[in-house]
Amino acid sequence: VSQSDENPTGQAGLTFNIPGGFYAGGWASGVDFGDGDPKFEVDYFVGYNVDFNDSINFDVMINRYTYPGAGELNFNELITKTTFAENYSLTAAYSNDFGGSDTDAVYVAGGASIGLPKDFSLDLSLGRSMFDSAYSDDYTDWSVGVSKSFGMVSTSLGYYGTDGKGRDIFGDVADNRLVLTLSIGN
Repeated sequence: VSQSDENPTGQAGLTFNIPGGFYAGGWASGVDFGDGDPKFEVDYFVGYNVDFNDSINFDVMINRYTYPGAGELNFNELITKTTFAENYSLTAAYSNDFGGSDTDAVYVAGGASIGLPKDFSLDLSLGRSMFDSAYSDDYTDWSVGVSKSFGMVSTSLGYYGTDGKGRDIFGDVADNRLVLTLSIGN
């Protein structure tokens, strides 16, 4: 679901890794939810990342979503991600105040990154957003893409979409779309 009304936007983030697996940081992106504010989303997070063994990694994070000029939308989310054999992941997230609505929301997703020739990878994901029925219907999101890193620059080209329920809820901003992403950093 596009949060920029299907327009390109800039994003920036900074993470400080602290010895022992802890980290903290911030992330910002342009948003366009219609007339008026907000114009930006600014997130703050703290987390812990640990390798259980050579093939299982676990990450838990508290993320604070903030929307300058529209503070009524601010909310917290607990996010966990378990990665298996470096290429497969399961994500689960929970908020008891999704979008500042005092509504419970749960997100679960699975992902895979499969190595391809010439250091490309095929990236797949399937997720499900679930809400209290009074707030919204549940919907499914998915993506398939190809990515490659060139030193500190990473690029990906992905096709993203939602099921029919997602398109019913969000309209045109939930249409299937091709997205090109360029990232700089480690």
